[in-house]
Amino acid sequence: MDEESEPIQPQDQSCWASLPDVCLHRVFWWLGDKDRSRAALVCRKWNQMMYSAVLWRYRTITFTGRPSRVHASEFQSALWYVKKFGRYLEHLEIKFLNPYNTVLTKKFQVTMRGLLSCLGKSNNRLKYLSIQHLELDRLVWRNSIRSSFIKSFSFFLKKMGKYLDHLNLKGARMTLEQGCHVLNSLSYLRNKNMISELNIEDYFSHHLAIYSSPQFNNTMATFHNLALLTLNYNCISDELLETLCENSGSTLRTINIKCHIHDPHGQVVWGMSWAKLASQASNLKVNFFFERVMKYERLARILLQEIPVRSISLRSCYFSDPDWSMRPTLMDLLPTFRHTLQKLTFEFNNNQESLDEELHLLILSCRKLFYFKIWAFLDVKFVERILKSQEEGQCALRTLKVRIYTNRYETNEEDRTLREIYRKYRRLIDSELSYFVIAYPMM
Repeated sequence: MDEESEPIQPQDQSCWASLPDVCLHRVFWWLGDKDRSRAALVCRKWNQMMYSAVLWRYRTITFTGRPSRVHASEFQSALWYVKKFGRYLEHLEIKFLNPYNTVLTKKFQVTMRGLLSCLGKSNNRLKYLSIQHLELDRLVWRNSIRSSFIKSFSFFLKKMGKYLDHLNLKGARMTLEQGCHVLNSLSYLRNKNMISELNIEDYFSHHLAIYSSPQFNNTMATFHNLALLTLNYNCISDELLETLCENSGSTLRTINIKCHIHDPHGQVVWGMSWAKLASQASNLKVNFFFERVMKYERLARILLQEIPVRSISLRSCYFSDPDWSMRPTLMDLLPTFRHTLQKLTFEFNNNQESLDEELHLLILSCRKLFYFKIWAFLDVKFVERILKSQEEGQCALRTLKVRIYTNRYETNEEDRTLREIYRKYRRLIDSELSYFVIAYPMM
């Protein structure tokens, strides 16, 4: 320091300590755990800020499934965090990414047992819990490890079921008995639970015909306040729809349904069951996500006209069948929902047939459609036709995403045409659309 410089005044030294609480909260919010701990050593006020409940309401705990020095302390730090700040948690997300071997699943199970035990004792405000993609049917989960985890998790839900509002167990992949046992834990203290959002997509192992199980229907009968339900189509039955109508008819707003090619989905569900639920839940919207279920006969059995369908996603990846045609679905089935459809997502290999005209007519017929995404073999001029219809007010899209498949290695010609189309409709695109269009060599 220059000898002639003026000495720092006491008030200058304490300016950071004098920051308003709202500013300090904002600063601490963006800091990681280590930086928060270091900042807490600065002064008493900052130490008090470290224990402010607002900083610890939301938490994502990630366990990396492959061993490394960098992530060696993940399990210890997760347990330390819950012991220190678990009482403040309102929103907890736990991720266990790609477990490499049984040693890691065992370590995860032991850590979760301690974590859930500590949280169950200290917390009475947890509203949101998400533990996704556990994939408990994989071989890395030995029977004893899997059983121990399910036991400790079920015990935790018995304690916390009265507080939880949102539960996400997507990708757990349990047996029917295990899955129902865990869900029944939520209503242990009373014969019903009040969770409003439940995600059990891929919750049960593949190939299970859950729709024929009285045990599953009895479990779902304990839910009395559902507003959002996400599940697989192999869970849908007339009995389930009747249960939802009786117990959640006044609250149910959204049902997300995934139908996978490997899940049983040949059950008969009557349109009158859907109609009764739709009349009871007057604001109900149903979203369908089809994975490699593309044939018209299968889709027509599922997509009944009584269902208030809001969005449909049809994805076939690179599936190709010379006997398969998408045209009946586009021309006969999907227009049935033209008064309710708002989102359409397509990804299919239609190399054997041109569908530009059918797709254009479908978009024009769905007057509420605001989101359209497609990956398929298309003519580049298809995009221009859609933009022209948008400009003329014949459709009301807000999102247009198109990947145009070609059978050539080079897409220079298509790229040039797409640039010309963009320049022609640039004002429309910039003012009205979330727009993404590319040509893609499908070789």
